[in-house]
Amino acid sequence: MYPDTTPPDATMTEDEAAVEAARIIADAYRPTPTAYRDTSPLPARGDTPPVTQPGRPPMSQGATDASALMLAGGAMTAMVGGTAAVLMYVSQFADPLVCGLVFGAPTALVLALARLLKGAKPEPDTHHHYDGPVYQDQRTIHSRTTGVWAKTTNQP
Repeated sequence: MYPDTTPPDATMTEDEAAVEAARIIADAYRPTPTAYRDTSPLPARGDTPPVTQPGRPPMSQGATDASALMLAGGAMTAMVGGTAAVLMYVSQFADPLVCGLVFGAPTALVLALARLLKGAKPEPDTHHHYDGPVYQDQRTIHSRTTGVWAKTTNQP
């Protein structure tokens, strides 16, 4: 198959051959790296592609605001629940139902007020500006659908 490229005077003893064979076998079973990370510093400017930074993933402003609101709500819930648990433990006779009503009433009130204020927003003003002649069609169409296989007939 392959031509013999060993010089004729390069012979090994049995011990040398055993050591070389053990080295070749060990090299064959040594795991090879499957990934490489270049740790050299990147240039300040250039055509290097952007890399996602550690921390929060990039999101839209609305998603970021909603995420911060959910984190704050979760922290507030944990504080209220912890306070109720400590109150019940310290008093040794606090009723869980009464504690739930006392701590839940302000939360329900805040949620109800938020929904009320959200629904009380005025509609935004809509202004249409047109260049050139404008034709407005204000016809009313009466539609009737009949049959097993629907057939729609529009009549002005």
